[in-house]
Amino acid sequence: MTPWFAAVLLAAACALPLPARALFDDEVARQRIEALRKQVEATAKLVEERLTQLEDRRALVDLASQIEALRADIARMRGQLEVLQNQADTAEKRGKDLYVDIDTRLRKLEQAKEPAAADKPSADAAPAAETRAYEAALNQFKLGNYALAISAFQGFLVTYPSSKLAPSAQYWIGNAHFAQRDYKQAIAAQQKVLAAWPDDAKAPDAMLNIASAQDALGDRRGAQRTLEGLVAKYPQSQAAASAKQRLTPSGARK
Repeated sequence: MTPWFAAVLLAAACALPLPARALFDDEVARQRIEALRKQVEATAKLVEERLTQLEDRRALVDLASQIEALRADIARMRGQLEVLQNQADTAEKRGKDLYVDIDTRLRKLEQAKEPAAADKPSADAAPAAETRAYEAALNQFKLGNYALAISAFQGFLVTYPSSKLAPSAQYWIGNAHFAQRDYKQAIAAQQKVLAAWPDDAKAPDAMLNIASAQDALGDRRGAQRTLEGLVAKYPQSQAAASAKQRLTPSGARK
């Protein structure tokens, strides 16, 4: 018997009429005590149940508060993601605008060096401008600014579509996508090299990059077919030598 229950029982006993207390040991007194005990136990049980219900409600309130907090965190992170995406889009646009601005300035400088009677830049000046534009884009790649490199090389291809450096520019676009782990875009970019310049020195390297991207996507069979096609089509290239090594069991990934 708990101290609390004993105290309740004692109080109940004290509340009995005097004759009942005098005859505490008779049957009637015992029945009254037993009835009172049951009443106290029932009351205690009811109190415990209500306390348990109250605790459950508090737990539900706490859970609801946690859910609302998580929703707020998710909303905040979505907002941050939208901001970052907007910044990335803005940076890409600025990169393209910067390339166009640099190219325009270079053209003006080249034209300023020519005699006033000349209407077009000389043949030597034009390749020089192409080379500088190409190197500027390649430097962005080397610095790890892959998005800017892609924009710069795309701008180069728009400005100099017939340049001898055009295949290399398209190849580096694919490499930049690969560096960003955008393997599908990398494959698409390198396929453009093979479609437009199949005889260029960058074509074997483009096929090797396609195989690497396929492997990264989990397409092992596709990568193997690409490597086999590379060896068959460009057997004397350095890329073919790398492909042969990767096709051997010792060179294959485990």
